[in-house]
Amino acid sequence: MPAIHPTAIVDPAARLADSARVGPYCVVGPDVQLGEGVELKSHVVVDGRTSVGDGSVIFPFASVGMPPQDLKYKGEPSRLEIGRNVQIREHVTVNPGTEGGGMLTKVGDNVLLAIGAHVAHDVHIGNHCIIMNHVLLGGHVVIEDYVVVGGGTAVHQFVRLGQHAMIGGASGIENDVIPFATAFGNRARLQGLNLVGMKRRGFKREDIHAVRNAYKLLFSAAAGTVMAERLEAVAAQYGTSQAVQDIVAFIRADASRSICQPTAESVAAGDAE
Repeated sequence: MPAIHPTAIVDPAARLADSARVGPYCVVGPDVQLGEGVELKSHVVVDGRTSVGDGSVIFPFASVGMPPQDLKYKGEPSRLEIGRNVQIREHVTVNPGTEGGGMLTKVGDNVLLAIGAHVAHDVHIGNHCIIMNHVLLGGHVVIEDYVVVGGGTAVHQFVRLGQHAMIGGASGIENDVIPFATAFGNRARLQGLNLVGMKRRGFKREDIHAVRNAYKLLFSAAAGTVMAERLEAVAAQYGTSQAVQDIVAFIRADASRSICQPTAESVAAGDAE
């Protein structure tokens, strides 16, 4: 049987795995599902149609699954899915989806949502992401795998952050950040490539060199060419590099926001870390 503190209020309809633990003064709603080994430390609220994956831990004063801050939301039965081994730290807020965004907010596996972070409606966060203190994710933001977002950063609604990107703290992100890039500032610009992250995650040297060269080709405005032409040239030249093809696919995808542009210095260097 799950371990439920006497002061906690758990709706009888909630589905709790036998190894789940609910600490003092927590509140768990009727449509909540807690997986094996899930722990609510204390003073946690989990409500709505919310599932929390195995091994995840939610810290005091977090609010998970409460209605979104979207005035168009009319109580539709949208969902929130939290993956496995997720840490949701103190004062984090995570809202479910809305009818206008696919009815689902999703957080992947092995994610850290640090103190005070806000995950708005219809956000999708991939696996192995780190969202640091007081980061604000607007509605419909998409964050791919292995992204790090520095503390105090605000991400505009509908923005996409590509896999392995690193976003500096106290930034304002209003445009899409391509995979493997670094970006920071208000408003943010690309500052180069996250080479440290690529090396730590075991990317081969040839892939790193390919990404560096592709970055320079994409953003060096050669005479008489436009981005679409440079993108096709990069796609053809680096057809065997999956990392480069991921960047190409990211830029080609339908999007609501423009692509974040680099500083001239980062294009000239091509290897900023």
